[in-house]
Order: sequence, then structure tokens, then C-alpha cells
Amino acid sequence: MKRIISLILVLVALATMLTGCMRDTSKPREGRVYFLNFKPEQDAAWQKLAKKYTSDTGVEVKVVTAASGTYEQTLISEIDKDDPPTLFQVNGPVGLQSWKDYCLDLSNTDIAKELVSDEFTLKDDGKIYAVAYVYEAYGLITNKKLLKEAGYEIEDITSFKKLKEIAEDITARKEKLGFSAFTSSGLGSASSWRFSGHLANLPLYYEFEKDDVNGQPSSIKGTYLDEFKAVWDLYINNSTIDKNTITSDQNDAAAEFKAGKAVFYQNGTWEYENIKSIGEENIGFLPIYFGVDDAKQGLCSGTENYWAVNSESSKEDRDATLEFLKWIATSEEGTRALAEDMGFASPFKKAKSVDNHLTEIMTEYTKKGLSPITWKFSVTPNVDVWRNDLVDALAAYSAGKGKWEAVEKAFVDGWKKHYNASKG
Repeated sequence: MKRIISLILVLVALATMLTGCMRDTSKPREGRVYFLNFKPEQDAAWQKLAKKYTSDTGVEVKVVTAASGTYEQTLISEIDKDDPPTLFQVNGPVGLQSWKDYCLDLSNTDIAKELVSDEFTLKDDGKIYAVAYVYEAYGLITNKKLLKEAGYEIEDITSFKKLKEIAEDITARKEKLGFSAFTSSGLGSASSWRFSGHLANLPLYYEFEKDDVNGQPSSIKGTYLDEFKAVWDLYINNSTIDKNTITSDQNDAAAEFKAGKAVFYQNGTWEYENIKSIGEENIGFLPIYFGVDDAKQGLCSGTENYWAVNSESSKEDRDATLEFLKWIATSEEGTRALAEDMGFASPFKKAKSVDNHLTEIMTEYTKKGLSPITWKFSVTPNVDVWRNDLVDALAAYSAGKGKWEAVEKAFVDGWKKHYNASKG
């Protein structure tokens, strides 16, 4: 009898367990967040923020950071998995067109309402599909102390003509001075984007402005490639290294600048943490003067960093992701992390001030009414291949193994070729 009772009790317990399991699985699954991060330098800060949010709310937040230069491939790989990113990045209008089918309409969401301006959105058909989360600028980071040792003040440089005059004077006296005008213009994979993307943006910007081009044109003229050549020649002929060896990477240039080996270093606001050891009082920030409209030219300012929410995610995951974004843009912890841990100047109404001297200078240029050189490189067709072709041509030209015409061909003909291929 005892054995029968024991068996009954076991069966009752088992039934209870099974009922409990059935009840649990019938509940709607709690939403979760999976952010595929674009910026490797901010990975630690994102991991910390995700952990904080999960601790406070119980909502799972996973952050995966793509390796530098692999974001698009990583996103392609991740997006069709059973557990895809609920939050990812598109890098501008071209990126939006590639990923629009996966982008949730954010028009009436809290995160879109927190933006200070619609200028920080990506739209199509009147709908908002992505929102910017950081506003940046790049130009010539300048060591004012070294510049003064060479006999100049940063205020002396107001045009390409003056920049060239001073750089060439420093080169003529580099052995005596103990430093060069420019850091190395490395065309290695870790550095070439500074020139195939950021420097190449200037001829694109001025051509698009002149011809009133909006969006992605099917072809370009290369109207300002003579100016591009003049700046590039200035860089490689007044550098820390011989122009035959410009396959060095970005880390070489940063190390040179921090070690006081060069006055000018083309890079942006994101680089401040890496170079601030030379002292805030010694850091200046100049436009990349291009010889077109120098008196009105400001820094190259803009963003290629836009958040998009995966429209293919479950409703629970979409809602959880939108709530997470709202928390980042409005809460004390979120706004502090963006500003202090990540160093982002963010376009949100409650954004905190950034402890970044380069960002402060960026703001000063805007207040002076100087024209920002907006980022046009985000509309480059087949961007990675177009840039690689341009880098190859630049490297051959710089080493005396190719002509400038090959650079022009990669720039202009390459644009049309890759545009047609992308539509084809």
C-alpha cells in the first residue's frame, strides 16, 4: 500500500511539474536587446552599460562588437540567424537603402522625439528609419607647442596657402627643430580610411555643393581633384616618413603625434582620449584647408553612425529595444555613459557635455558661423572596393610607380563602375 501511495505522490508531483512547465511556456516571452556595435573603441563602455541596464530592469541586453572594418559582413552574417540583432547601425543614406527592409519606422518613437533636430535622422518616403547617436568632426589635430617652437601660432593658419608655407618651412628646418610637419599618411588597412574616406570627402563635398547634388549621384566629375592632389602632396612631402613607405598604419601616426614628432595629425574628435596626454593646452584643431573657400571653411562635421531597430524582430524585442534606447537618451546613467565613458557628443535633448577638447573646438567653429564640411563619403557606391582601388592608386603614385591620372581614374571612373554594379 505504501508503495502505491508513493507512486501516486510521484505521479502527482510530475504532473504538477509538467503543468508548471506548460504554464511558463504559454507566457509571452520577455523582450530582449541585442546590439551589434560598430565602434570597437567603445566596446568596454557598451558592455558596462548593458550590464547596468540588465541589473536595473531584468531585461537581457547583449552587445556584440564587430572587428574594425568588418561591420557589414558581420551584420550580413548575424541578421538572418534565429537570434538576430534587434539594434544595429546603418552608416548613411546608402546604408539605409541596403538595410531598409530590416529598419523599423521610428517616426513616432520616443528616441526620435529626443533628437534636437530632424537633421540627425535618415528618412525615406517621409518616414524615419534610423537616428544618429553621435556627432563628430575631423580636421588637422595640431600640437600648438611644437608649432610655437617653429615660430608660429595656430591663429596664423587660415588658408591652404598659409598651411603649405608653414609646413614647408618646418620641413626645411626639421633636423634642427627635431620634428616634422605632418604625421605619416599611412595607407595600411588600419589608417587608409583617413584618406580614401575622410580626405576624399572634401572634393566630393565641394563638387556636390557646386552642382547642387543631393543623395547618391550615378557619376561624378572630379572637379576638385587638383585640390585633393595638392593636399595629399603636402602631406607626403612634409611627413615623418619617406613617402615610399606609407603603408604604415594609423597607430604609427598617433604614436608619432603623442611623441612630439609632428605638428599636424589628420584625425577626429574620437581620437582625443588617445592623444590628450600631450596636454589640453597644447592641442588645437584646424580645418583641412582645401584652397576653395578657406575663409568660410570649418571642420568636416557630421556622422555616419545611425541606430536602426530590426523590424523583423518580435514585437517584444522591438519594444524592449526602443525602451532601451529611450533609457540611453534620457536617463542619468545612459547620458553619462554616452558623454563620459564613450566621449560622444550626442544629438539628444538631454545629452551631457563631453569632456573632449576637440569637441569643444568643434562647437566653437559652429558658433563662429564657419561652414561645416558635411560628410558626403557616406554615399560612396560599393564603398569598400571603391576605397581600396583609390588606396592602391594613391600608394603607387606616392611611391613614384604610378601617375596621378590613375588616382583620378579610380576616383571618377571607379565611382560610375561601382554605382552601375550596385544597381545591376
